[in-house]
Amino acid sequence: MTDQPSTDTPNAAPSSRSADMSQPNVFLVVVDNTTEMRVALRFASLRAKRVGGRVGLLRVIRKADFQHWAAVGNLMREEAREEAEQLLQEHAATVTELTGGEMPILYIKEGTTKSALVQLIDEDSQIRILVLAAATNARGPGPLISFLMKKIIGKLRIPVTIVPGGLSNEQIDTLT
Repeated sequence: MTDQPSTDTPNAAPSSRSADMSQPNVFLVVVDNTTEMRVALRFASLRAKRVGGRVGLLRVIRKADFQHWAAVGNLMREEAREEAEQLLQEHAATVTELTGGEMPILYIKEGTTKSALVQLIDEDSQIRILVLAAATNARGPGPLISFLMKKIIGKLRIPVTIVPGGLSNEQIDTLT
C-alpha cells in the first residue's frame, strides 16, 4: 500500500478535514528519544493490527533559525530532515514487523512538538487516536502529556490513550 507524499511528509496519508470512515483508523505515535516511546509504539502497533488500523509515526524537527545565513539554515533543515527520516524508517521497520507487514504512515513536521501535533491531528482526518506512554520517573508523565492534560485535552477531536511507560512487552501483548 502506498500513500501520496505531501510537502510535509515523506510517506503521508491524504489530508482531509472530513472523516472518511472507509479509511483505516490511524493510531498516531509521537517519535522522540524517550524510552517510553517504544511502549507507545508497541501498543499502537498491536492495537492497529487487532482492529485493522494503521500506525502513524510523527517526528517533529525544530525550525532552523538562521535568517541571516539562509544557506546555513537550509543545510541545518536538510540534515534534521534526513535524521528524522532515518529515525522514522528504523521505527517503521518495528511497526511493520509487529503489524504483520503494514507499513506505517510517516509524518515529519517542523516547529514545536506541541503545535505540530495539534496541527497534524486537525489536518488529517484518518488519525483517530493518539497513543502516548507516560514517563516512569518521579517528575511526572512527561511534558507532552502534561501539556495535553492541562491545556487541550477537551478540545481534541480524537481520544488519547496514555499507556504506562513501564509496561513489559508481555504486558502490552496481553492488553492489546
